[in-house]
Amino acid sequence: MENFGLGITLMVIGMVTVFAILLIVIYLSRLLIALINRIAPDETRPARRQPEAEAVSPVTMSVIAAAVNRLTGGKGAVRSVERL
Repeated sequence: MENFGLGITLMVIGMVTVFAILLIVIYLSRLLIALINRIAPDETRPARRQPEAEAVSPVTMSVIAAAVNRLTGGKGAVRSVERL
Protein backbone atom coordinates (compact mmCIF):
# COMPACT_ATOMS: atom_id res chain seq x y z
CA MET A 1 0.00 0.00 0.00
CA GLU A 2 2.95 2.33 0.57
CA ASN A 3 3.92 2.01 -3.10
CA PHE A 4 0.47 3.25 -4.09
CA GLY A 5 0.81 6.33 -1.88
CA LEU A 6 4.28 7.00 -3.22
CA GLY A 7 2.98 6.71 -6.78
CA ILE A 8 0.15 9.17 -6.13
CA THR A 9 2.58 11.61 -4.48
CA LEU A 10 5.00 11.43 -7.41
CA MET A 11 2.16 11.88 -9.88
CA VAL A 12 0.87 15.00 -8.10
CA ILE A 13 4.36 16.50 -7.82
CA GLY A 14 5.00 15.81 -11.50
CA MET A 15 1.71 17.36 -12.61
CA VAL A 16 2.29 20.47 -10.48
CA THR A 17 5.81 20.80 -11.88
CA VAL A 18 4.59 20.53 -15.49
CA PHE A 19 1.81 23.04 -14.81
CA ALA A 20 4.27 25.51 -13.25
CA ILE A 21 6.70 25.18 -16.18
CA LEU A 22 3.87 25.72 -18.67
CA LEU A 23 2.81 28.88 -16.82
CA ILE A 24 6.39 30.14 -16.93
CA VAL A 25 6.58 29.46 -20.67
CA ILE A 26 3.25 31.22 -21.31
CA TYR A 27 4.15 34.37 -19.38
CA LEU A 28 7.69 34.57 -20.76
CA SER A 29 6.37 34.23 -24.32
CA ARG A 30 3.82 37.01 -23.67
CA LEU A 31 6.62 39.19 -22.32
CA LEU A 32 8.80 38.43 -25.33
CA ILE A 33 5.99 39.25 -27.77
CA ALA A 34 5.27 42.56 -26.00
CA LEU A 35 8.98 43.41 -26.00
CA ILE A 36 9.40 42.63 -29.71
CA ASN A 37 6.28 44.63 -30.61
CA ARG A 38 7.62 47.59 -28.66
CA ILE A 39 11.12 47.42 -30.16
CA ALA A 40 10.22 46.58 -33.76
CA PRO A 41 6.59 47.46 -34.53
CA ASP A 42 4.91 45.98 -37.57
CA GLU A 43 5.55 47.93 -40.74
CA THR A 44 2.54 49.46 -42.43
CA ARG A 45 1.95 48.09 -45.88
CA PRO A 46 0.68 50.23 -48.72
CA ALA A 47 -2.95 49.60 -49.58
CA ARG A 48 -3.57 47.46 -52.63
CA ARG A 49 -5.36 48.96 -55.54
CA GLN A 50 -8.64 47.29 -56.29
CA PRO A 51 -8.86 46.02 -59.86
CA GLU A 52 -11.41 47.65 -62.08
CA ALA A 53 -14.74 45.85 -61.94
CA GLU A 54 -15.60 44.13 -65.18
CA ALA A 55 -19.13 44.47 -66.43
CA VAL A 56 -21.20 41.29 -66.49
CA SER A 57 -22.83 40.61 -69.82
CA PRO A 58 -26.63 40.91 -70.00
CA VAL A 59 -26.94 37.23 -70.93
CA THR A 60 -24.98 36.15 -67.86
CA MET A 61 -27.00 38.51 -65.66
CA SER A 62 -30.29 37.10 -66.94
CA VAL A 63 -29.11 33.50 -66.37
CA ILE A 64 -28.06 34.34 -62.79
CA ALA A 65 -31.38 36.12 -62.15
CA ALA A 66 -33.33 33.14 -63.52
CA ALA A 67 -31.37 30.71 -61.34
CA VAL A 68 -31.96 32.81 -58.22
CA ASN A 69 -35.64 33.14 -59.10
CA ARG A 70 -36.00 29.37 -59.48
CA LEU A 71 -34.04 28.49 -56.34
CA THR A 72 -35.85 30.98 -54.11
CA GLY A 73 -39.30 30.41 -55.56
CA GLY A 74 -39.60 34.01 -56.74
CA LYS A 75 -38.77 35.47 -53.31
CA GLY A 76 -35.14 36.38 -54.07
CA ALA A 77 -33.75 39.15 -56.23
CA VAL A 78 -30.34 39.85 -57.72
CA ARG A 79 -29.14 43.35 -56.80
CA SER A 80 -25.57 43.19 -58.05
CA VAL A 81 -23.04 40.72 -59.37
CA GLU A 82 -19.32 41.06 -58.66
CA ARG A 83 -16.47 38.97 -59.96
CA LEU A 84 -14.27 37.54 -57.22
